Amino acid sequence: MPIPIDTFFLDPKFEGTLQQKIQRMISEGVLSGRFIPGAKLPSSRKLAVHLGISRITVTLAYSELVSDDYLIAKGRSGYYVSPTAPQRSRFETPKGVVTDCVDWNKAIGQRFSDQVMPEKPMDWRSYPYPFIYGQADDRIFDHSNWRQCALQALGKREFSTVTADSFERDDPELVKYIALNTLPRRGIHAKPEQILITMGAQNALWLCAHVLLNQRRMAAMENPGYPGLRVALNLARCTVASVPVDDCGMVLDALPAETDVVFTTPSHHCPTNVTMPLERRRALLELASRNDFIIVEDDYEFEMSFLNPPEPALKSLDEEGRVIYVGSFSKSLFPGLRLGYVVGSEVFIREARALRAAILRHPPGHLQRTAANFLSLGHYDALVARMGQIYRKRREIMQEAIARCGLESVGINVAGGSSFWIKTPEGVDARDLALALKDRGVLIEPGHVFFERPEDGARFFRIAYSSIESARISAGITLIAETLHSFGKR
Repeated sequence: MPIPIDTFFLDPKFEGTLQQKIQRMISEGVLSGRFIPGAKLPSSRKLAVHLGISRITVTLAYSELVSDDYLIAKGRSGYYVSPTAPQRSRFETPKGVVTDCVDWNKAIGQRFSDQVMPEKPMDWRSYPYPFIYGQADDRIFDHSNWRQCALQALGKREFSTVTADSFERDDPELVKYIALNTLPRRGIHAKPEQILITMGAQNALWLCAHVLLNQRRMAAMENPGYPGLRVALNLARCTVASVPVDDCGMVLDALPAETDVVFTTPSHHCPTNVTMPLERRRALLELASRNDFIIVEDDYEFEMSFLNPPEPALKSLDEEGRVIYVGSFSKSLFPGLRLGYVVGSEVFIREARALRAAILRHPPGHLQRTAANFLSLGHYDALVARMGQIYRKRREIMQEAIARCGLESVGINVAGGSSFWIKTPEGVDARDLALALKDRGVLIEPGHVFFERPEDGARFFRIAYSSIESARISAGITLIAETLHSFGKR
């Protein structure tokens, strides 16, 4: 029985090639049961005319569907739905209304959803002025070479490596590149046994918190500081000391004597972007030696030191093995990649690897090998250089607009980064400002989430230039200033 040609149409919402759209249209028809085994499909010529596309596109789609056993080709007769085509399991729909009778307040042993974290709209790209931190700019990223590296990772030579269960082990090529290329640029020398691949910096910080801390230990973090770290420390159930920051980063005199682990972002403090100078880095290491504590260095954005040469990493100055170094590719490649790494002593890495194995075994092999290919072929260094040039220009434009509009920028000792930390006038809550600006197409990030006590950050917000093109920056800053001015008239 032939399938009526009017049944076929291309889904305009599906983001893929014409060939992929045809394959999806037919495979969905087979899986849903609309196209039954033995049913005849229109000829490639007729379907091409009906859809207004080339015949070769339809022919290629049919060929792929044959190789996946959705269709079979019968000589000159045409294409038919395969009698052994894949099918979805079908279950009878329960009759009546299913009622949730569980008392979840009693059933839930621990709560995790009440943590304060930044909120970022999924549709941020639809806003004219998205000053959103940490998102990828499609106009900068090297799509073509990344695609080639992904295809290379799925080639016959590497297929068995990326598809195998590596248990707790990481991709040796990615580890090798990090050890021989990435870390030496930060002055760090490490053996493969001292490197662990993670699902981004957040996963790395969580691993550090749970390996190093318990209910009897104290962790110190910057205030304001990275909210994801505060969540990880809260889940570790340790005592958390919030240490203030100044124009040189964490204030060392405010560190409690009983501190066991210090978490810090010396290259670009989160969220002010201030850079810790060499003198304070040395002082922190001396204090760690004297008071016998561990330092976790979150170097999440070191590639973005385009204003001044980057200061040496704390890990590179460490002579006692006290520093655990956390790096990430999320800011320099794209956040959805979720690949980072931890560098530390072999004893620590062994424990972190065992903990990671209990949660997720290892990051996806295909992503690891694709990243390794992208790095080793030089595409990553070219991308970082291009981003540095573009970010420098955007920063100059934003800095000029901030000064022209009279906004108060906080943090003067800055080596680069991708954002500004702004303080509102007296009486203006940044959360209210963000809501008002959203209605005008401007997205900013209120700063309360970075503070131990959210009320302390009511007058702060962050604006980033990583995800907004240069031509829109000045107009967006002007809208922020105008909206702030209107708050002053209320």
